[in-house]
Amino acid sequence: MSHAGSCFCGAVTLVVSGAPEAMGYCHCRSCRSWSGGPVNAFSLWKAGMVEIVSGAENVATYQKTPLSERQYCRQCGGHLLTNHRPLGLVDVFAATIPTLDFVPAVHVNYAETVLPMRDGLPKLRDFPAELGGSGETVAE
Repeated sequence: MSHAGSCFCGAVTLVVSGAPEAMGYCHCRSCRSWSGGPVNAFSLWKAGMVEIVSGAENVATYQKTPLSERQYCRQCGGHLLTNHRPLGLVDVFAATIPTLDFVPAVHVNYAETVLPMRDGLPKLRDFPAELGGSGETVAE
């Protein structure tokens, strides 16, 4: 199974293949600032499962930390994805892939939330232990 997506203007298109490794919400300050919203809806894919299929010359990268290479369209500024190379994962904005059935399973960095969400999903203080976080949950 694959899903096609694009930036805001369509100058860059991408395809994700298979199933995401995880889907959920990130509440960290960086994701909130980057996404322009109080929470960021993510879909994590193995690096080899995400491909820019057209418009690669329009892709720009901003790297604030060694963990995250954020990519966006030079034409419209539309966000595309964030490479997490040390983890071998790529976070594709859920809204970038309109045919993906977004089924969130977790909240990460919930200790930083500015928008409490009472949806019954696990709320991790930071990241899962397998990704270098504490794995600790916080109260809803």
